Amino acid sequence: MDAGAVASLAAAHDTRYLPDLVDRPDALAAEAAGADALVVRNRTQVRGALLEGARKLRVVGRLGVGLDNIDVRACEARGIAVIPATGANAQAVAEYVIASAMLLLRGAFRSTDEVAAGRWPRTALSSGREIAGRTLGVIGFGDIGRRAARMGRALGMRAIGHDIALPSNAAAWRDEHVEPRDLDALLAGADVVTLHVPLVTTTRNLIDARRLAAMKRGAILINTARGGVVDEAAVAAALASGQLGGAALDVFDTEPLPAGSPLAGAPNLLLTPHIAGLTQEANARVSTMIAERVLAMLAAR
Repeated sequence: MDAGAVASLAAAHDTRYLPDLVDRPDALAAEAAGADALVVRNRTQVRGALLEGARKLRVVGRLGVGLDNIDVRACEARGIAVIPATGANAQAVAEYVIASAMLLLRGAFRSTDEVAAGRWPRTALSSGREIAGRTLGVIGFGDIGRRAARMGRALGMRAIGHDIALPSNAAAWRDEHVEPRDLDALLAGADVVTLHVPLVTTTRNLIDARRLAAMKRGAILINTARGGVVDEAAVAAALASGQLGGAALDVFDTEPLPAGSPLAGAPNLLLTPHIAGLTQEANARVSTMIAERVLAMLAAR
């Protein structure tokens, strides 16, 4: 959490800032038992025994937007407010999407070790693809998806989108110059597919072997949403066969990624440790937003 935001909390309330608490479950439970407010990132599971023991808890601030690590219904039943940092890291995630798409389409990121060793793989790397003229498929058309579409269009991409909660006649599609499509049509038409949906029952393994096979051969897949939205073994197989031209995965079904993952050694793959929304600027925005809203909630109760 940004130091300035921590200081603003500490100025008003007794504040314990312990970034490693998530890795000390007994200490976490002890601290939560006496807390009026709890501020977490994605690894802290606010549910079960932890939530049951936090008898004084009035508000949970989430330094991010995903709430799958928080039992929201149990919090609501106990009158505990849950506050995500909606929109505060959207710019960072959208930039990650476009940067990853450009890297994977061009393919040149793979040359570093060879060039450093004195080899010259110029011919092998001469068939990279430009992003201009490609079609960006955005699955989930909230703030992040809309920003990604806007950035893609600024670089000469055409954007198509799918959002089960957004009617095809919604103004957002027209305002962003994005063509709404059903999911299968989007997958068949996109050169780059980016995911921006929550992990719920209906989105688990949304991108499975069947849907990967339905994509354009050589298309790029980018997942900054939640790991369980894609079948990781199917992604690895699609990369190995060439059906997928590349993938950037920032989130995984199990985090950290366990040893022996089928993704290990897959070609044309960028793996990052759930950092798409983490930049210096985004962290300051997220931290400030949550600190301000937690302070307001405590003052109102």
